This record gives sequence, structure tokens and C-alpha cells, in this order.
Amino acid sequence: MRILFAEDEPDLRSITLKRLKANGYAVDGCPDGEEAAHCLEMESYDLAILDIMMPKKDGLSVLRELRARGDATPVLLLTARDAVSDRVEGLDAGADDYLTKPFAFDELMARIRMLLRRGSPVKTDTLSIDGLTMELSSHRVTRGGREIQLSAREFAILEYLLRNRGSVLSRAQLESHVWDYDFEGGSNIVDVYVRYLRKKIDDPFDKKLIHTVRGVGYVLKEEP
Repeated sequence: MRILFAEDEPDLRSITLKRLKANGYAVDGCPDGEEAAHCLEMESYDLAILDIMMPKKDGLSVLRELRARGDATPVLLLTARDAVSDRVEGLDAGADDYLTKPFAFDELMARIRMLLRRGSPVKTDTLSIDGLTMELSSHRVTRGGREIQLSAREFAILEYLLRNRGSVLSRAQLESHVWDYDFEGGSNIVDVYVRYLRKKIDDPFDKKLIHTVRGVGYVLKEEP
């Protein structure tokens, strides 16, 4: 899942980006509101995390512009201010959630999972299909009771496939939601990682879940 993280404090931005990426998210970091607004206009994100007090353009202005053009991307606001009026202003502007700084990273992760569930047909911490189960909070994947070890990138691809089960996803869609701006891989990187996934979640089992749609991309679905 691809996240935009806009925060002007360099140390907080750097460490949060590293920890989010280590947890399998594709993350683009922005140091100010203008860059965040540009990214949100040019790219598709599953979630935007915006600090309210940013240079060039504050987070509330970025949020209002986003909602004014009908963009429903979930938004989590960050602020050092804890006044009720500030929280009300942010929520009225269209924010989906609010987190006061300093925050515990575990709480940030829980808020992210909650907001991603909100936009998904699955409203629990568990995604599953035909014996394949993914527990988002623990990053645990099993099929038929057998635990499967996945890399952070494999986990991210599988999560996106599970959230969109039954829908054909193009390679471009998978790439844009799983890799960030820093990605410098080859043109066939999606095919490579899908091949890795198939070896782990399909090859050991009779029923296959990941299917190729020739000329389009991939779909995760149960075989008839």
C-alpha cells in the first residue's frame, strides 16, 4: 500500500519513513505542504499523513484542496497542538483521523491499518481467501495452517491483491501501490515478485490463487 508522509521535521520524517518502509509500505516523504499537494495531485495514494504546521502550505490547506476536487484519499492529520478546536477544525475539513505529536509508532501503525480497512470491503485485521490468511498487525501469513515467510515487498503485493481479490490489477497498478518514488528496478519487477509469491503460496498447493490475465496483469481469486 502506498502512503504519502508530509512532515517538515527532518528527523521525524526520516525515521518514520524508514520504519514504514520496513513494515512493507511504499512511502513518499515530503518536507512541506506545496510538495505534498503536488504529489497528491500527480499520484494515487492509499493514505496521506499530513502534518498541520508545515512551511509553504499548511496541512489543512492541502487537505481542503484535496477534498475540493473530490479526492477521497484517507487523510491522517498530525499536530503538536492538542486543543479540541484544532481537532474539530481538522475533522470538519475532511480528515479521517487525528494524531497528536509526539506519538508512539505502534499507535501510528494501528491508525494506518484502521484507515486502510475503512476503504476496503474487509473491515477486520485479517484478509483471507480459500485457506490463505494474512494477519495485518502481526504480518503473519498462513495457508492451510502452514506458515509462509514473506519479505516486506512480497507481503505488500499480496496485501494489495487480497484487498482487491477478484479484480484484475495491471502491472502499473501494482507497481504504483507497492513501490515509491525511489524505486529504480527493472520493467519486469512486478512479474519477478509475483513469481516469488507463486512459489510460496501456490506451488505447494493443488489449487492456485494468483492468475495471469494475458496482456493485462494479475488477479487473486479462487479456482472454480
